[in-house]
Amino acid sequence: MPRIDLYRNVHMGQRARLYALAVEVGAGDAADPASGERSAERCLAMTTELREHAAHEDTYIHPLLRERAPAAADALDAEHLRLDAALAALDERARAFPGASPEARPEAQHGLYLALNELISAYLAHLHAEETVAMPALWRHCGDDELAAVFGAFRASRTPEEGLTDLQRMLPALPPADRAAVARVTVESVPGEEAGRSLDALSTTLAPAQRARLYADLGAPEAWALR
Repeated sequence: MPRIDLYRNVHMGQRARLYALAVEVGAGDAADPASGERSAERCLAMTTELREHAAHEDTYIHPLLRERAPAAADALDAEHLRLDAALAALDERARAFPGASPEARPEAQHGLYLALNELISAYLAHLHAEETVAMPALWRHCGDDELAAVFGAFRASRTPEEGLTDLQRMLPALPPADRAAVARVTVESVPGEEAGRSLDALSTTLAPAQRARLYADLGAPEAWALR
């Protein structure tokens, strides 16, 4: 039976959205101020999210890692310097971009694109270290009851709205079977009359084909029919 993985699903969602943001920023219309505003806002929202995610890991995962596998914790610490610098550089570019003059906007947009991709490069290395160094170390030194407790503590810290956002960000990037498993746990945790609305809310970020597959995999009754 697979071990509990504290990183896999959330990292898949982060990768998908980082890649999509890179395409969006690169293809943006530099001559359209509204497009520039959107690109800047999306980049700043992403750096905020990534910092919040790091804070969650520091609170719920890394104390256990530091206690049981300090060498693995040191490896993650080494990633933070490059990652922090890349986050700060993207913030600076994003804040400056909307104010660029019309003639400077094409180069400013490309600078924002390069800063975003430098962050992606640093962040992918960080994710790789967590997945190939930190998680195997936790598997070696911790039981699934301890890993489940980490998950439980994090979930208990989230409001219903935050928990829903977490899942909406993650689900589109997961394989169908994993997506259905995550959604099933969530839907089955609410009263029967709320199940349909819960599933509808979870599936708002899915592509139409993904949404149809999820409903089919869950055996959703007619009352949950796609609208």
